Amino acid sequence: MKVIFMGTPDFAVPSLKAIAQAHEVIAVVTQPDKRKGRGKAIVFSPVKEEALKLGIPVLQPHKVREEEFVEELRKLEPDVIVVAAFGQILPESILLLPPYGCINIHASLLPKYRGAAPIQWAVIEGEKESGITTMYMSKGLDTGDMIDKVSTPLSVKETGESLHDKLATLSGPLILKTLESLQDGTAVRTKQNDEESCYAPMLDKETGRIDWNDPADRIERLVRGLNSWPSAYTDLSGRILKIWEAEVVDDPMSEATPGTIVSVEKDSFSVMTGKGQLKITSLQLQGKRRMSTHDFLLGNPMKEGQRLNGNNDEDKNGH
Repeated sequence: MKVIFMGTPDFAVPSLKAIAQAHEVIAVVTQPDKRKGRGKAIVFSPVKEEALKLGIPVLQPHKVREEEFVEELRKLEPDVIVVAAFGQILPESILLLPPYGCINIHASLLPKYRGAAPIQWAVIEGEKESGITTMYMSKGLDTGDMIDKVSTPLSVKETGESLHDKLATLSGPLILKTLESLQDGTAVRTKQNDEESCYAPMLDKETGRIDWNDPADRIERLVRGLNSWPSAYTDLSGRILKIWEAEVVDDPMSEATPGTIVSVEKDSFSVMTGKGQLKITSLQLQGKRRMSTHDFLLGNPMKEGQRLNGNNDEDKNGH
């Protein structure tokens, strides 16, 4: 099949590589290059880097809905367009262009977790499994008819990053299976049940701000779900403290105010939450590297009664 592949981040690379081995990828469409760092060096998207390695022509429109770009795709005469985390909404003029349609590789078991961040929200919400769904694209947000799925269990220590890598690996074999079914006419169209859907909104820095009134298990899942980006964090004496690893400690007896440090051990400290305690085992203070809590405590002694997300008693007294 003549395939146009549209994608941008690391997640899309395994599916591009798989398709390129089995089909003719006539073009790759990815987001425009960005400038990053102090030197403002131009940085290619991971998908562009892979396309260049494979010798595939790369298109980088600022807006895919512009007629000039749509006409460029039309001249390529693709059999199918495959989309994986591209980053722009496709207009109907593109959705209706290829004979086999536009097929999306979505990182959840639809209809659950439609939206921009299905991987992280599956961890945050405590799902036992997640997966990849291939689907026909429509004008709605991840609402098109489903074609195929593959699922994987979430481990008790699953992070957003580890689940991202699992699902990216699963996407290659699944999209090849989907393209084969399209080609031989066996692809199914299964409508989504909108009543079973939920939205996975885009992540930003504020998503990671810890509310210590939440239960410890919810905060622990937030820590894992936002690892490695944008990370869960709190405030320690006016500085951002990122929490990278934590454990839930059941303690029905404590009546401390949420956000209060209730115990300090050699390798950890525990914070009171709305229900239970959260033991912090890996963290990163603003301006410092990520480290174990053991190493952190060597240079930053903590004490019971100290507050996170607010001033402790000594701070209030001006000391």
